[in-house]
Amino acid sequence: MSEDSTFSWGRLGIYAVLIAAAAFYLLPLYVMVVTSLKTMPEIRDGNLFALPHAPSLDAWRKAWTTACTGLACDGIQVGFRNSVNIVLPSVLVSIFVGALNGYALVFWNPRGGVWLFCALLVGAFVPYQVFIYPLTKMLAATGLFKTLSGLVFVHTIFGMPIMTMLFRNYFSSLPVELFNAARVDGAGFLAIFFQVMLPLSTPIIIVAVIMQVTGIWNDFLFGLVFGSGEGVPMTVQLNNIVNSTTGEREYNVNMAATILTSLVPLVVYLMSGKYFVRGIAAGAVKG
Repeated sequence: MSEDSTFSWGRLGIYAVLIAAAAFYLLPLYVMVVTSLKTMPEIRDGNLFALPHAPSLDAWRKAWTTACTGLACDGIQVGFRNSVNIVLPSVLVSIFVGALNGYALVFWNPRGGVWLFCALLVGAFVPYQVFIYPLTKMLAATGLFKTLSGLVFVHTIFGMPIMTMLFRNYFSSLPVELFNAARVDGAGFLAIFFQVMLPLSTPIIIVAVIMQVTGIWNDFLFGLVFGSGEGVPMTVQLNNIVNSTTGEREYNVNMAATILTSLVPLVVYLMSGKYFVRGIAAGAVKG
């Protein structure tokens, strides 16, 4: 057997493994999509993998506009608006504060900065469930419990440790001569941050946006505990659609609602996946 043919068999094996892995992970998505396009009589036939005889978007329309999420029957569109209102300020504030913290820790070397960074690391890895009760008491005392502002506050607080670590590692990889040159030119703390550091931080900002958008959008625990009534995020409304159904369970509507709920993180990953890898690699040189 020649070397070329051995190489070809090796590549064939690699492709076979990759295709099998992709098929394995895409199989649940395939089942969800075809089920959402079927009618209930077709679903009751029990052939899970069969294609729909007459594909219909009725289940998607019902999931979006009229599906019942508890007592209200306004569809999952209400939760979509709530999730957007929660994600936008939470992502912007947590990334900005995390970048500012990382910049200060690397270039200004404040007294006790190492211990502060260690405290932030501990905060990043402590399970969220530990903080539920004290956070509930704190938000209740400040009038933010069961409000949209309270949910934004919680997501912002829990996003800051990991954002600080991310930006601190990235800024450590930048040449300190840039910082020294800006100081020689008379630039201060904020001027260096906004005019020198932030313009150089596009790769890590994209990474931070991807991490925060997907983490906050997919959150269920905080939305369930700290959300209220019509102010709950999309994930909590999806749970209500699936679990509050009376009579026949509409699997096509449930599947359509599930796909709609996961569309935003999926689109974010598909559009910026290559930038995610570049950003992680950019911050991996030093740390």
